[in-house]
Amino acid sequence: MAVKHFIVDPSKYALSKEDIQDIEIGRVSKYTSNQKQKDRINETVAQSKCNLKHIEGRVIVSVDTQAKNWHTFQDGTKIRRERQFNEFNRRITEPVNAIVISADKVPSGSEILISHNAIHESNRIFDYTPISGVFEASDIKYYSLHETDCFAWRDEKEQLRPMKNFCFALRVFKPYSGLMLGIEPTLVEGVLYITTGEFKGNVAHVLKAADYEIIFQGKDGREERVIRCRHFEDEYNEKEELVAIAHDLTDKVISGKLLIGLSTKDANKIVPDN
Repeated sequence: MAVKHFIVDPSKYALSKEDIQDIEIGRVSKYTSNQKQKDRINETVAQSKCNLKHIEGRVIVSVDTQAKNWHTFQDGTKIRRERQFNEFNRRITEPVNAIVISADKVPSGSEILISHNAIHESNRIFDYTPISGVFEASDIKYYSLHETDCFAWRDEKEQLRPMKNFCFALRVFKPYSGLMLGIEPTLVEGVLYITTGEFKGNVAHVLKAADYEIIFQGKDGREERVIRCRHFEDEYNEKEELVAIAHDLTDKVISGKLLIGLSTKDANKIVPDN
């Protein structure tokens, strides 16, 4: 029977602060070097020509699957955000920013916001490119998505616009009217203030699932949010999420008696169009 012998040195050696700092600097330097190499690979893949063509009802997109794990400060400094740790809300953790490769209703090269559940292996396009270290190491993947999984896109003026059969909205809040200071407003449940489309400027009663908040990376590399809901203009569809227009609540929003916003932190009175 083989026998192994181990020599254990019971003495302890304390590292100086300088030694610890040098170790940490080495780790950061190695990580930074690896990340720069990954960025170059991603850029190479992003700039490569893609000849994929969509079929009716589908949209071909490319997705940087790690882009949502980064945050850019005002001075341009980027830090890594590991959203998947201690966070179970997939709308927060999963990538939703994509670039259109081929589609009917959106120009190629446009940025598009997709469902947080769309980036799935059943939608992924495999074996499109020859097996190589560059494409295998890249964070950029190709997907064929159904049009209903695509919610918004940026036009040539960099303005975010809803896709067909969707509209943007804000939540409605009732301000506190008591004597105490610092009390946040209360959410008015079951309604949304519509900001785009034929019912723009109206408060609508909606289905519970209509309040869908997209959490995405903005053009400045920081987190942004927008609420989208389904609305089919001039046609009937069983997935319609707007139930009725609440004219009384609309009047209260216009008069400033109710507030609108994404949350209690930014809820404010309506700003009239010039």
